Amino acid sequence: MSLGRSIVISNEARLPGRTGPGAAPVIVIIVQKDESGFQMALNSRVRVRTPLAGSLDLPPPFRAVALREVGDAFAHAVRVAAEAGAGTLVHVGRFDLAEFAVVLEPEEPLRTARRTLYAGLAALADALAAHAPPEKPINIVWPDAITVDMGLVGGGRLAWPAGADEDVPPPWLVFGAMIRTVAIGEHEPGLNPLAAALDDEGFVDLGSGRLVESFARHLMVTVDTWQQDGFAEVAKSYLSRLAPEKGVRRDIDLNGDLLLRRAGRSETERQLLVPALAQPSWLDPASGGPRR
Repeated sequence: MSLGRSIVISNEARLPGRTGPGAAPVIVIIVQKDESGFQMALNSRVRVRTPLAGSLDLPPPFRAVALREVGDAFAHAVRVAAEAGAGTLVHVGRFDLAEFAVVLEPEEPLRTARRTLYAGLAALADALAAHAPPEKPINIVWPDAITVDMGLVGGGRLAWPAGADEDVPPPWLVFGAMIRTVAIGEHEPGLNPLAAALDDEGFVDLGSGRLVESFARHLMVTVDTWQQDGFAEVAKSYLSRLAPEKGVRRDIDLNGDLLLRRAGRSETERQLLVPALAQPSWLDPASGGPRR
């Protein structure tokens, strides 16, 4: 699967209604698909107005769009996906949350392209593991939640155009994620063992910006693995993060459903992906952040 089409894009990402002083940086980048199938930069021009957050050090396929702390990276990426194009990475300047979303352009039909969720989560888990204290377990709870040492820190989600044909490649997908970096407010560390924050779990100097940068690099590796070796390798990485269950073999179907085969049983259990994506399991609708 390729997450970028063989085209040249020249775009300016603008935040609707935000111009003049205080507007987000505007980044113009020309990209072209390289031999691995991912879009690489040929030339870039950056015109900075007033940055809303520290600049990110992203690999060439990506271009950053920064939002204020009250912004919604996922919603904004969905709004601009059609015009902004593949590689647009929207992030929010917050210290307590790493919140970001990336626009992708798959070449597979939507029915199978939704497996991008697993690629994004595998890349995010690898990014966390790269900065985690030794032996600190980073796990995924199907389909979309991420835990650190059994405490929920956040997760990922996926969007696609409304009414898109299941048998045709969608014009875009958006993978979004949110990870709690610091516990703030009335919830003191340790009061809720089911919730966690990176700061409390021993992650040193891993701010939201650094995590976004690490994710972008790991996503490139994951995409390249998918293109070179097939989705089976991506599925292996994702499934290895699920909590082990004795006597159960897990696989991911072509349409993204989770398949469970239990020892001693002939039937295969199926957990449907699309209904599960309707409401992220890790997201608190009231607060707009990871559940506590």
